[in-house]
Amino acid sequence: MSLTEHELSEIRMLIEERTSIRFDESRERFFSARVREHMARKGHARGTDLLRAIRKGNFDFQELLESLLTQETSFFRYPGVFEAFEKRILPELHIKKFWKNPRSLRIWSAGCSTGEEPYSIAISVADALSFSDAWNVEILATDIGRNALAIAERAIYAGRSIASVTERQLAAHFQPAEGGQEVRPRLRKMVSFVHMNLNNAVYVGKMDVIFCMNVLIYFSEARRRDLVQHFYSALEPGGYLFLGHSESISKMPVKFQAIVLNDCILYRKPNAGEAQKAELVTEGRA
Repeated sequence: MSLTEHELSEIRMLIEERTSIRFDESRERFFSARVREHMARKGHARGTDLLRAIRKGNFDFQELLESLLTQETSFFRYPGVFEAFEKRILPELHIKKFWKNPRSLRIWSAGCSTGEEPYSIAISVADALSFSDAWNVEILATDIGRNALAIAERAIYAGRSIASVTERQLAAHFQPAEGGQEVRPRLRKMVSFVHMNLNNAVYVGKMDVIFCMNVLIYFSEARRRDLVQHFYSALEPGGYLFLGHSESISKMPVKFQAIVLNDCILYRKPNAGEAQKAELVTEGRA
């Protein structure tokens, strides 16, 4: 198999040009290995064959992109995040919205991959909110990968993917199915899966919480700023943004209040009268 550094560079530039997604030097070895694996699957002997295919056809380009972006994930992958969500944020939203009519909750999982994250959110909501059936819960789950979204909509999981799901949660929210455990219809009704490239993110309405875990790392600094501003605008006052552990917005010109809670940072959009509050707050356990 022939694949030169120049051809790898051309593939990288083509991906960034079409999607704004970058694979920089820190992911060089990963990028090269995944491209070669893709070439082997498709029967391309040379890098020029791959470049010709992805330039000519969107399907070939999408296949390569998905092989580069789809990572192994699991339910409740970041326990600290879900502990903060279930024990700090949901009780706060419960108090804030309980007497509203309709009693609604809107959450966005931006970069949802194969669905484990939005279904984990749905489980947390079902477990934490009193009379959750009386709430209008909308979880918008978006991803650039069409194959990943197809797996998410199938909603059947097994092995390490569900290793962190407790026996009680498994009994309450899953049912046995061929190939693993299937998410029950009650939870599936909460989640809407939509194909979306965050480079061209559209208006999705106001959200109470946004999860965007380990997605910003794929974009340039300028695009990250645009995305964080987009998230800020999409959040209700008092709403929360979750980012990955290695992602920071401390130098961005967006007025989130950062709340350090155990090993998790919550980014909160202030209410109108809270603009002068400290930008960094450290709290105890969730």
